[in-house]
Amino acid sequence: MTGESAADLIQADHDYLLQSYIRADFVIERGEGVYLYDSEGRRYLDFVAGIAVNALGYGDRDVLQAINEQAARLIHVSNLYHTRPAIELAALLVQSSPAFAKAFFCNSGAEAIEGAIKFARRYARAHFGEGKTTIVAFDGSFHGRTMGAVAITAREKYREPFMPVMPGVRFARYNDLASLEAVMGDDVCAVVIEPVQGEGGLRAAEPAFVQGVRALCQRHNALLVFDEIQCGMGRTGTLWAHEQLGVQPDIMTIAKPLAGGLPIGAILMSQPVADAIQPGDHGTTFGGNPLATAVGAVVFRKISDPHFLSHVQQVSNYLDEALHDLAAERPDVVLELRGRGLMRGIRIAGSAGAVRETAHRHGLLVATAGEDVIRLLPPLIIEPHHVDEAVAGLRASLR
Repeated sequence: MTGESAADLIQADHDYLLQSYIRADFVIERGEGVYLYDSEGRRYLDFVAGIAVNALGYGDRDVLQAINEQAARLIHVSNLYHTRPAIELAALLVQSSPAFAKAFFCNSGAEAIEGAIKFARRYARAHFGEGKTTIVAFDGSFHGRTMGAVAITAREKYREPFMPVMPGVRFARYNDLASLEAVMGDDVCAVVIEPVQGEGGLRAAEPAFVQGVRALCQRHNALLVFDEIQCGMGRTGTLWAHEQLGVQPDIMTIAKPLAGGLPIGAILMSQPVADAIQPGDHGTTFGGNPLATAVGAVVFRKISDPHFLSHVQQVSNYLDEALHDLAAERPDVVLELRGRGLMRGIRIAGSAGAVRETAHRHGLLVATAGEDVIRLLPPLIIEPHHVDEAVAGLRASLR
């Protein structure tokens, strides 16, 4: 289909692809650093990063080298056999925190959530028998679009068209410990929480709240599950977002940035959880394939480097100052700043979707999180001058 105009390609999209997405009205062709270029040659500063996936931007030489070398050697053999890349990446992930003893690889964040639900229920059955199956999640939560993940996602627009979803789920209010206490019980096997909510409007969990969640989990013999699919891997300025909360999870799900854009997800767990899982309890054909895990090891080593994380913290502080200046300039429009690190939300008086579309015309890509929150998820490699460029684009788009 080479040679067609953007309009022709977009029409072909409508002709041949299931229309489950509302896409922008241009066609992306290539990326370089922190910029994307469309088929008409227009350049965009990318503050979406593939929805927090492209943490190292576009064209990272180490990532490309790892893809080329591993693809020439071995792409897939299934989990019937040992492979070095999967073992090496698992070791890196497990050694990143004393909370973890084992890793399980899959292909996406939603798959990681599905596995975490199964592992939590398997652990509860092994230790407490039948009946301890309830999952508690929070208002504003988003954990994926598969049936188990949808069941623990609070927003009705994701749940209602597919009812009935998986039973045995209760919801509490985010950052409201009394609300959680009211729905806890000895039938609860796990509490699942995002340290920073993505789709839920970039709300960040308060340390005292999460510490209270941990205490309630211990009181009711429930596992604490952190969903760091979007907020993990350096996004908030520390390797894992929960490091800033003073609490360690029993299970953690990760995915988006782990393999530089290749499909991968992982479930990290404590030894007691791992001990409850038996051969045959869970599986995956493609998960942990040599290509994705080889690239994952390269990405993980780069992001977990203290110098890299220091850079993220510095540019995060610069972004924070720039956003506060913007809010001070436009108090009539900017109502609230949310999030942590390079995962930021701007709640506005008006339509976030309209601002997103206007930003396209100013060469800036941003996302939304609900009707009134602009979501910023830039590559972690941005520099202060990229922040200046983005804020200038936002300023122009908010007029």
